[in-house]
Amino acid sequence: MPSTPTPAPEDSSADASGKGRRTPTRAEQEAARRRPLVPDTKEAKAQARAELRVRQERQRVGMANGEEKYLPVRDRGPQRRWVRDYVDAGWHVSEWIMALMVVVIVVSLIPNTLVAYWAFIGLWGFIAIAIIDMVFLGIRVNRRIADKYGKDKRERGLAWYAAMRSLQMRFMRLPKPQVKRGQYPD
Repeated sequence: MPSTPTPAPEDSSADASGKGRRTPTRAEQEAARRRPLVPDTKEAKAQARAELRVRQERQRVGMANGEEKYLPVRDRGPQRRWVRDYVDAGWHVSEWIMALMVVVIVVSLIPNTLVAYWAFIGLWGFIAIAIIDMVFLGIRVNRRIADKYGKDKRERGLAWYAAMRSLQMRFMRLPKPQVKRGQYPD
């Protein structure tokens, strides 16, 4: 014979259709929801600062690594990525302008005016060579982008973008270079 389960005795305080607890009064509900309009506890401020620091660090790392969602608008897109890789793969005269300017400043501290004069002349000659290099870089970038993506789909300002990136020293570029020297994109 199969055994039949015996029903458990019902709790007299809980109705079968009820929720098993009493309904809080309106005053109790309002007291539970009450909090200051402007939370100004030290813990809340410290927690907000810590969260902001973590978020900013993630954005900084993401931008340095070239993650698309963390890049500023001027650096987004496949054509900009291609230009960054193309510029980072080559050697450019304009990378050395900042270093040369520091050398000229140091040389200009020498009391001999003839040395300072020729240092400034050399700097201006180097700047002219760098500008010519940047112009040719822009022409090459525009030509290669037109071949790769099509002339009608080429974004505006890529030559200027390439020239400004080549002007920065390689270790100072953001997003950081993703390719080694000589590793030109296809």
